[in-house]
Amino acid sequence: MLAPLNPEWTSILKNEMEQPYFKDLSAFVEEQYKKHQCFPPKERIFAALNNCSFDDIKVVIIGQDPYHKPHLANGLCFSVNSGMPIPASLQNIYKEIQEDLGVQTPSHGNLIQWAKQGVLLLNATLTVQVHKAGSHQKKGWEQFTDAIINIISTKKEGVVFMLWGGYAKKKGAKVASEKHLILQSGHPSPLSANRGLWFGNKHFSQCNTYLKTRKKSKIDWV
Repeated sequence: MLAPLNPEWTSILKNEMEQPYFKDLSAFVEEQYKKHQCFPPKERIFAALNNCSFDDIKVVIIGQDPYHKPHLANGLCFSVNSGMPIPASLQNIYKEIQEDLGVQTPSHGNLIQWAKQGVLLLNATLTVQVHKAGSHQKKGWEQFTDAIINIISTKKEGVVFMLWGGYAKKKGAKVASEKHLILQSGHPSPLSANRGLWFGNKHFSQCNTYLKTRKKSKIDWV
């Protein structure tokens, strides 16, 4: 096992984790963590799953790669450890939340409270080597996280999928739109946001309105 994974998700993903590709992926990641500094810390590789029960999932946010600079990645997409500078993309997420909901956003970038409320903060690739963005892509993680998205789409109803940017849109393309809410916009990175593709999407209020119609408690985004 790469890292601790709670029994609920272990059961759900048992068949996937027995596939040859996953065994190859596990061996690759184990070797990488032995030879190089990698992120997130090994015990937090599955933090997105461990901090968000399958039964509790209300929202799925898809990222791409963990932060590859030291001390940032904590296993939740867009999230950083408390006390670290808030990355530009997350700053823009916070700005949109503030404009959309009229609330004051946190002074830190740790999104653990979102996860605890049922927001699955899932990166497509769950590990990375220090200072080498994308270094663990195309090793099997994408197939594994595609399987997670497919299981959620198939087995649950009324989940809000937030697909930000072309990569996330492609990854979420097969989500069953007839039984889930799919919200799409540009990526919150400065490059996309400054071109008018992020701000004003009102995803956070739309999400909470939808959850209310499904008789689910809203997400406290602050």
